[in-house]
Amino acid sequence: MPPNRVDMLKGFIAQKPNDPFPRYALAQELKNTGDLAGAWAEFSTLLSHHKDYVPAYFHAGGVLVALDRKEEARGLFAAGITLCDSVGDAKTRAELAGALAEITP
Repeated sequence: MPPNRVDMLKGFIAQKPNDPFPRYALAQELKNTGDLAGAWAEFSTLLSHHKDYVPAYFHAGGVLVALDRKEEARGLFAAGITLCDSVGDAKTRAELAGALAEITP
């Protein structure tokens, strides 16, 4: 029986533990299968080791919103906006700003 996507991604992480993409892909896969707690655990690990991995901020924040952890999501979206400003990523910055506006009272 072939390995499932989660197992394959865990294998990629084991092979390249310093590459942020396999962990990002695993977090996305867990999110897509409804394992929000698992997805957040992976996003949290990813961001603790790769604070400059811009793509993670929007999706990690979305997981926090889905977990009803909006205050933490606001902080994460804001941190992502700051990072986008420093690296010049206007597209992701706009997505993060929109997500932040949606959950800000």
